[in-house]
Order: sequence, then structure tokens, then C-alpha cells
Amino acid sequence: MRELDVIIAQYQELKSQGIRCVLATVVHVDGSSYRRAGARMLVDEFGTIIGAISGGCLEGDALRKALFALDLQENKLVTYDTSDEDDAVIGAQLGCNGIIQVLFEPINYTDRHNPCELLRTVAEQEVPMAVSVVFNLDKSQQQLGTSLVTDENQAVSVEQLPDDLQQALLVKSREVINQNASCFAELTTEEKTDFVFIQIHQPPVKLILVGAGNDAQILAQQADLLGWKVTVTDGRPTHANKKRFVGSCEVIVTKPEETLKNINIDQRTCFVLMSHNYNYDLAVLKLLLGNAETPYIGILGPLKKYNRMLNELADEDIEVLKEDLAKIHAPVGLEIGAETPAEIGLSILAEIQSVLTKKEARPLKQKTEPIHDVTENQFQKITL
Repeated sequence: MRELDVIIAQYQELKSQGIRCVLATVVHVDGSSYRRAGARMLVDEFGTIIGAISGGCLEGDALRKALFALDLQENKLVTYDTSDEDDAVIGAQLGCNGIIQVLFEPINYTDRHNPCELLRTVAEQEVPMAVSVVFNLDKSQQQLGTSLVTDENQAVSVEQLPDDLQQALLVKSREVINQNASCFAELTTEEKTDFVFIQIHQPPVKLILVGAGNDAQILAQQADLLGWKVTVTDGRPTHANKKRFVGSCEVIVTKPEETLKNINIDQRTCFVLMSHNYNYDLAVLKLLLGNAETPYIGILGPLKKYNRMLNELADEDIEVLKEDLAKIHAPVGLEIGAETPAEIGLSILAEIQSVLTKKEARPLKQKTEPIHDVTENQFQKITL
């Protein structure tokens, strides 16, 4: 389950019991940090924490700050400087060398647009969404907090905002969705300056496993841990059944030519053909050829299996476009010396992640620049 889903589930449980809580959000990082902007945790009035804003070094003090904000019933911005090795507040000496801004927002259950309700709207959608969190580095100023969520069609859930600020956020939100990249902005009027973190939120990856063998069981469990939505399709009810797969996994018993009948393919829908039945895999591959949406088609098995497929497709005068060839990964997975089903699953998931994020799967130690692009943290200056 995704971290956001876990936070929302906890919020709903706390709401049903009338237990007060605070949402903490990392809204900006200058330098390096274990968690980036957009990391969240929920703290209830008894000190229970769900989610995380760091690798553990900030949570102790953040708990105290959260309870303080809860008592005041007021949004609070707190700055942590992890570059100070002698900082007794942080105390972990993590050496991240980053300045982290964390916003604490007490949750008002009577407000249907409170931050957690806005995030619930995001979590329930299957389209890209933008989440706007407005804050002020001048801590004497009002911290507006999580204020607006929108999709590419500008369907809006919004807290009460000044018209000029809301319109500016809508324009920047559209850019964030179109560019699939979060941003920071400095919004200035004659009266004041606000800062905003606009986060791109993608729906979960949809992983379609064609084949319900024992290796698919393990791969489904691993993908579920990542928060991906897993669907398993197979023609054998003895293999494709809910007893063999995790509770959140959808299982479909189907003939190969009907595999896509109940699957809505989008740009985050990835396929792995692993039925261990050559003809079954080939039949599904034929269905996927020419599909412009799916970014990834993995085929389990040796290279000679894939070459045989290409030859048979050519014999049937079925053209495999270069766009299809680019998204087909056969043999599937990264070369990490995988032998066991779990190791093979790891190599497959890592390859899918690298394809979706358009990142080279190479050791981080080979990077000569910072892990994260520092220009992404810069505030875009906008005059309203």
C-alpha cells in the first residue's frame, strides 16, 4: 500500500474515533535529505506516527512540534538544518547537509476541505493530480497550508483562497501536470509574498502479470509492497485464484485473446508476459502491439524465445513497429545476477521503475553530480 493510502486510512480511523491529529509535510529542501518535498506523516494526539518525513532523525523533534501545533490549533512552519553535525535537536548526525522546511497542519474534521480530505481526493483518482501547499518562510505570517488539488481538466478541490492566488496556482498546477514535474514558486503581491510547493501526484503503477505461476505470486507480493496495483491473468483457475495471490491483487481467469477485455490501459500500465506457455504469451503480445499507451512490455524467458516470436509475427505479416520494439524488454529485467524467483522479481521491478522514471539503471556512485537535481528546488518568482 502506498504511504499516502496508509496516511489516509489512519486519518479516517482517527476521525471516526474523534482523536485529534496533525499532518506534517516536507514543503522544501535546500541541499540533500533522505526524504524530499512531499514526504508526509500523520501524528495523533497520543503521539502515534504514521508515515515519515526523514530517515528517523527528525521524527522525535517533529512529534513535539506537531503536538505544539495541535495545542495551538494553528499551522506552523519549522526549519531543520541537518548540515549542523552538532545540532542537539536533531541529534542523529546524519550528515545530509540539507535545510528542510516542514509544515505542521492541525486537522479540523468539520472542514470538508481540510488537508487530509484534499489528499483523499488525490488518492482516490486514477489520473495525475497536482497538490498545492502554500507556506511562508516568514514564520510570523499566516501559513495557508495544503490548499488546492486539481487534475489536468482543472477539476478543483480548494480551500478558500484569494482569487489572484488561486488563479496563479491553477496555471502552475496545469504546468506541473503537463510536465510531470513538481515545482516551487514564490508568489508576490503588493501586500505579501507566499511560497508554494506544487507536487505532482501520479496514480499507482498498474502491473499486469500474464501468468499465475509461483514466480508470479512472488512478483505480485513485491509489487504490492511498492503500492502498485497488480492484476494477474491466466487461463487456469487452478493457478489464477485469490487463495494464491495477495488480497489487493485482482485475479482474472481468461483466454489469452480476451486478456485486455477487462483491463483499462493507461501510460502507467505495464505488462509482464510470464505464463510459461509460449503460445499464450505470443497471443497476448499480439494484442499489445500498436498500443500507444502502455510504456512497458516484459517477456520472461531466453532471447531465443523472443526471436522466435518475432519470426512468427513476421511469417503472419504482423508488423512490429519501432515504437513497440522500444517498449518490449526481452529477456525481461536488469542484469543483477538474479537466480531465484524473488531475485528475478527484483530485477523486473527495478527495470520497470527505471523505464517509468526515464532514469538509467546505474550505480549512484557513478554520478558525479548530486543525486537530485538542485535546480528543482529553486523558487520560480511570480508577480500577481
